[in-house]
Amino acid sequence: MTDSTDVSTETRPAPEPEESPRKRRKLSPWLEYPLLAVVALGLAFLIKTFLLQAFLIPSGSMQNTLQEDDRVLVDKLTPWFGSEPDRGEVVVFRDPADWLAGHEAKPPSTVQKALGFVGLMPAADEQHLIKRVIGVAGDTVECSGTGPLRLNGEPLTEPYVYAGNTPCSDDEGGRFKVTVPAGHLWVMGDHRQASQDSRYHQDDPHAGMVPLDDVVGRAVVVAWPLTNWSTLPVPDAFTPEK
Repeated sequence: MTDSTDVSTETRPAPEPEESPRKRRKLSPWLEYPLLAVVALGLAFLIKTFLLQAFLIPSGSMQNTLQEDDRVLVDKLTPWFGSEPDRGEVVVFRDPADWLAGHEAKPPSTVQKALGFVGLMPAADEQHLIKRVIGVAGDTVECSGTGPLRLNGEPLTEPYVYAGNTPCSDDEGGRFKVTVPAGHLWVMGDHRQASQDSRYHQDDPHAGMVPLDDVVGRAVVVAWPLTNWSTLPVPDAFTPEK
């Protein structure tokens, strides 16, 4: 008698043939490159309009805080949340009343033209200035002789003023006492004896003030050249004591 062992067998269905992966359709370079260019321009436009924009420093009126040909990044996002420029901030603004009339602009470089074309820098024909906010609405700003500059009656400590300069200039325009109206700023350059700022435009339609509507944003970083890289914080003189 032969022992037998029952062996359970399992019949498996034959595997179905795998579907071949779907091939990804590639765009023609003639379509892909223009599409990428449109996307890049769109992103540049959004960044320039709502976030950050680079500006070239054309003169030495803000030395030694900023050097000629520095590139600064300007915060354009904060004003969208209702924030207004404050004392001590360095701001970029559109020329409010032909302040740059008679000043010959340097021809833009190829890089500036390219960045201006995509919107990451202003176009070469746009007129902007950069100064420090000294007074905001309601403030009284005063200069007599060579200084110190007084803000609301108190002398202002200004370590950022260019070495060898005096806080005030003892000349016509350099002597003043003004109260800043609502919706405006009083601005001055850190290189006091080389800055055609609010002091020297008191006969314009805004009495030397900068309308808030003309402010592009606050300069927050010196981005280029890398050897000059630095942030642009509000000086302690403008920070309320705790």
